[in-house]
Amino acid sequence: MINRQKIGLGTVQFGLAYGIANVNGQTKVREVTEILALAKKYGIKILDSASAYGNAEEVIGNNTLNDFKIVSKFIAPKNQAVNVQLENSLKNLGVKQLYGYLAHRPMELLEYPTQWKELLEFKEHGKVQKIGFSLNEPEELEKLLKKNYIPDLVQVPFNYFDNRFEESLVYLKSIGCEIHTRSSFLQGLFFMKPELLSSYFSEIKENLRELQLLQEDLSVSLLRFVLDKSYIDKVIIGVENSKQLKQNIEGLKNAKELPILNKDISRQILNPSLWKK
Repeated sequence: MINRQKIGLGTVQFGLAYGIANVNGQTKVREVTEILALAKKYGIKILDSASAYGNAEEVIGNNTLNDFKIVSKFIAPKNQAVNVQLENSLKNLGVKQLYGYLAHRPMELLEYPTQWKELLEFKEHGKVQKIGFSLNEPEELEKLLKKNYIPDLVQVPFNYFDNRFEESLVYLKSIGCEIHTRSSFLQGLFFMKPELLSSYFSEIKENLRELQLLQEDLSVSLLRFVLDKSYIDKVIIGVENSKQLKQNIEGLKNAKELPILNKDISRQILNPSLWKK
């Protein structure tokens, strides 16, 4: 039985035109309200946002959020305390407390250790329940743990192509850390027609072709792949409209297992920030 209660809702599309396969741009405000209502109906509890997601926090803050736990992320300029961004996020969201608050650029915690001290104070004062990091590379986590920055919550990329964090997640789970994953669809790359991709993506074109031929509804199979991992608590997915959310949730009952991937995919593919535009 696939646990759809493990799904969390990403909100980057509500503030930006996001994703390689996105042709519709930023989600309209009215559509966001419909998505949130449907998420509530399906029992989705986690909303994942960030101060860097355009005006996403303001958009979702125009809705009643009592039924959701909100995770946000900060990027603090060198001359600005993290508290300034936290207060802005709380104001934009219209809430008094965040469920989670994560460093969006976690390596800056090493350069500015006072940021971690601030996060600990936010917990102490009840403004945030859990603190941690949004990570891109396993090496980042290793460096943070060596500094004894022990997170309550982490968010990492994880999908059919990308299991780089698996060993680390098992460890973090064992010490009581809550695990959230993103990029189940690799920003929509899994749905792109291979022949339309540039030569930069040559190493995965055949894999994409095979997946798309084998799977009638690839999105729910990709989602199931991550949901089935026992060490993952929440799988954050982004949708452009309520129809997509409904299809993903309802389709899980028919989701098929994906074939075992006997191939290591390069970091150049797994990290979208490295993609050639």
